[in-house]
Amino acid sequence: QVQVVESGGGLVQPGGSLRISCAPSGSIFSVDAMGWYRQVPGKEREFVADIITGGNTKYADSVKGRFTISRDNTNNTAYLQMSSLQPDDTAVYYCYAYGRLGVLRKTYWGRGTQVTVSS
Repeated sequence: QVQVVESGGGLVQPGGSLRISCAPSGSIFSVDAMGWYRQVPGKEREFVADIITGGNTKYADSVKGRFTISRDNTNNTAYLQMSSLQPDDTAVYYCYAYGRLGVLRKTYWGRGTQVTVSS
């Protein structure tokens, strides 16, 4: 079964930086796209960034210029480099991987990693 595991979350002060990672694993899993969403209690899940195999990226307006998504295509590990963090960035960050396992394509989600921005 395909699994997606996020890591690297934690507590950071406003203005600081943090890098979180996402590592899918599974047998014969061909990845087409990876990305990040975030969610806070009482609010809808929010798109943050994604990247496709060809390297094209997309960002939410709220993080443009501050966050950078990248991907190591040798192991399909995605990274989100977050800079100039603000308290409003506090959320659980969820990674997804969209790809093929066997004949089916589907989206696989990780359990999330907590990012807290506070003094």
